[in-house]
Amino acid sequence: MVDRDVDDALARSFLAELPAELAGRLRSEGERADYPAGTTVYRAGDDPQAALVVRGLMRVYLSSPGGRQVTVRYARPGDVLGIAVLVGGPASTGVQAVEPSSVFRISARTLIAAARSDSRVSWAIAEELNRRLFEVLEQTAVNAFGSVRQRVAGHLLDLASDRQRPGGRLVARVSQQELADAAGSVREVVARALRDLRVAGIVTTAVDSVVILDPARLYAESGGPAGL
Repeated sequence: MVDRDVDDALARSFLAELPAELAGRLRSEGERADYPAGTTVYRAGDDPQAALVVRGLMRVYLSSPGGRQVTVRYARPGDVLGIAVLVGGPASTGVQAVEPSSVFRISARTLIAAARSDSRVSWAIAEELNRRLFEVLEQTAVNAFGSVRQRVAGHLLDLASDRQRPGGRLVARVSQQELADAAGSVREVVARALRDLRVAGIVTTAVDSVVILDPARLYAESGGPAGL
């Protein structure tokens, strides 16, 4: 069955660099899955899985013992999730669909077996892991040193995603002062950042909450690595 969305995502991913025979086998063995916004696709400690993002926006996050979350990576069409856990085993990360999303599940067994027997495959995986490392470092730098607008956008996505339920809207229940404290700024500067986002049609605001209308654009405003 032809699925052009899957084929386009595969062509944009590092999987396109694999030997043609292996790429074709992964394509034939895989399956597409669709998730409503807010769905947790992978939980910390789950069995290793690998999946290609076909549509939407997904976030990889860490959780503290107290239940707080911090996003370490956002994934968009063409990105492959789970390569690190295929190599290192279950990780303390979760994956959530920030907006309605689709993934193409990849056979972990087939990819691991190929990597162990073909240096071209293992090198392609090593290059992918290296790209992810640098992109996570870049995301960390944005979280720590970005502009107020970037930090506000990032905090809004984290706060809203943490409380989102499957099929529900993204709503960050936070006051401007609380957002200013989280972003390390003052209320007046945060108010201007929110106004700009509202004028752009990315969010709507109330006294104690911010509704995210366009998660992908808000992520772009956060200054995260392009093409994650």
